[in-house]
Amino acid sequence: MEFTRILYATGGRKASITLNRPDKRNALDDVTIKELTTAFSLAGKDPTVKVVFLAGNGPAFCSGADLQYLSRMSQFDLEENRADSFRLANLFRIIVELRKPVIAVVNGPAFAGGCGLASVCDFVVASREHAMFGYPEVRIGFIPAVVMVFLVKRVGEGRAKELVVRGNSIGADEAKQLGLVSMVVPETALQKTAATLADELLKENSLNAMGLCKELLSKLHGLNLVDSLDFAANMNAAARMTADCRNGVQAFLNKHKMEW
Repeated sequence: MEFTRILYATGGRKASITLNRPDKRNALDDVTIKELTTAFSLAGKDPTVKVVFLAGNGPAFCSGADLQYLSRMSQFDLEENRADSFRLANLFRIIVELRKPVIAVVNGPAFAGGCGLASVCDFVVASREHAMFGYPEVRIGFIPAVVMVFLVKRVGEGRAKELVVRGNSIGADEAKQLGLVSMVVPETALQKTAATLADELLKENSLNAMGLCKELLSKLHGLNLVDSLDFAANMNAAARMTADCRNGVQAFLNKHKMEW
């Protein structure tokens, strides 16, 4: 597929998805959301891909909704708004449920939907000097409704409430304290740190096991204690039956380094 809003490339068991509208600060519109959905679906189905990067071209990661897109949305009727909202929800769900680790490389501002994009990734590596995060929707009379489903799971209800009700911007270090960011590094070390993390996941971990962990985490939320333990026990049993587990345990017992 030919993309017009993003760049998509694979190699070395990695897929790189890059928002490519630097003149628009990589703002989101319906076309961008559609292309991101397609790219993540491609990466998920590609047997040669084990780790996925998400980044932004230019000085911003993603500034949120495109101004022209916002203008069009203001004219939508209820059904058009519902359809549009479900497209964004579907993109976030695909990223969260992708059975491969996703690393967001945040080089600059990540606001509103852009902050949402980062928050649904498994790891967020942020530039100490330039990365900024925030959900300013309330300042234009809007709410980050779809994003909030995942934000609450990531940072907890109290911290999520502070971010979305206040609508202010925070730097990378504060975002890490809240749990929104995984690693904060100097701008000059951003790409190398993300690549090192990817290499660790590639070489040290079973793809199947990482995928099962993501599935377990995505489905545990909202279950009561009995159902959670029942689901977890079944997942535990299923994991033990996989070839990866059997080979990994055997290698561990024989003190051999497993090549994943």
